[in-house]
Amino acid sequence: MNTSTELAEAAIMDVRETPDGVPFARSAAAEFAGLPDLPWPPNYLTFEGLRMHYLDAGPSDGPVALLLHGMPTWSYLNRGIIARLVTGGWRCIAPDHIGFGRSDKVIADGWYSIARHVRAMAHLIAELDLRNVTLFCQDWGGPIGLAQAAETPERFARLVIMNTWLHTPDYVYTQALRRWNEGWKPEGLFGANVPDRISIGWLMMLATGRISRDHFFSVVQGQEIPVLSAADAAVRRAYDAPFAGLGHAGHAGPRRFPLSLPFDNPEGGAADAQTRHFNALLGWEKPVHFIWGGADDVFTTERGQAWAARYRHATFDLLPDAGHFLQDTHGDRIAELFLAHAER
Repeated sequence: MNTSTELAEAAIMDVRETPDGVPFARSAAAEFAGLPDLPWPPNYLTFEGLRMHYLDAGPSDGPVALLLHGMPTWSYLNRGIIARLVTGGWRCIAPDHIGFGRSDKVIADGWYSIARHVRAMAHLIAELDLRNVTLFCQDWGGPIGLAQAAETPERFARLVIMNTWLHTPDYVYTQALRRWNEGWKPEGLFGANVPDRISIGWLMMLATGRISRDHFFSVVQGQEIPVLSAADAAVRRAYDAPFAGLGHAGHAGPRRFPLSLPFDNPEGGAADAQTRHFNALLGWEKPVHFIWGGADDVFTTERGQAWAARYRHATFDLLPDAGHFLQDTHGDRIAELFLAHAER
């Protein structure tokens, strides 16, 4: 913690320390009560003295799906995919990265790095001894999850890649992604306003098309609050739940992801490791399925198609009206596409 605001928040929050002295906050369990379409109980393991949450849904002896979220979401994002896969007999493991969801929130920004998130996920996979895994990854779940497939390929059977990337020296980042990075710097739209004026839940309402940009900026400016349907309001609450009452310090996890993009922060973003993983996975001979939201200006359809073309055996399914967070809006459709491929 570096500012007087963060120190003041720490006095209000239930701040704890790991045995190594790392300060963290823990979300109140009551914030997660009654969330829609989330019937599965929480599970936890420990990583570096921190509690890391994961969902474990479906039969324990079913084929394993590992579903990874990105920023600023949590395992709730994958609820639609999980529900459909469970009915098909799959065991679904959906973790929350440290700093997100029900996992502990380290309140020191400098603690976070992509390498540390990769180590945390490797720890979860080893602790649960996951094998014959199908990886579902999107956004930052891509670099974190695909690192596992590159480094321990013997544990993985299939890859499902959705609107994500792996950094390489020649990767051309879209203007949308560069704006996202700028927006999270201290003077940027999100860096200056989250969470005081903009909550993660309202950000996700915009990102999933539930409100317009005009409505979003009315929230930012403290003007009229958009009226949501009961269903949308419940989803907004679900995306806000992990950060309720945690203030600026408790949002360090989401804040650090966009500030770890390799074009801006090569070391924090594990640029060299991402390139190694990209090259290693070019030799992947097991099934790989690309399912892409076509209305995403962050990771465009053309980028996804070009990546899929690197694999002679890849499938590519385009969801033209799906945006960046396609699991939220098209979860059941994603699961159906995957199951059709798996049955073949």
